[in-house]
Amino acid sequence: MRNDKENIIVNKTFDFALNIIEFSEKLYKVNKFSLANQIFKSGTSIGANVREAQNAESRADFIHKIKIAAKEADETEYWLSLCLQSEYLCSPDEKLFKDLREIILILSKIISTSKFK
Repeated sequence: MRNDKENIIVNKTFDFALNIIEFSEKLYKVNKFSLANQIFKSGTSIGANVREAQNAESRADFIHKIKIAAKEADETEYWLSLCLQSEYLCSPDEKLFKDLREIILILSKIISTSKFK
């Protein structure tokens, strides 16, 4: 059953997805379509999986969905790091990395806490 009270990770991943959409648009404008698409998909998928976990059928299902969100976060970090290191791409601002690192830490904590309850 869904719990609609305020949820920090749901809110953080939603806001992060909005920022990823904005950054993806910058990449589209400089014709980096494939990379923009990769970042868009992985970056918005984090929140989608976290949201889906809110309706999990069991603790194991919840953990599985949160782990998928964590994997998407790792992938997003990879793509953003490529953008940062390449002289041919738009560099993301530090806030994107800071927000992503916070999300990764929260997801890791949720996974470890959920496993041992």
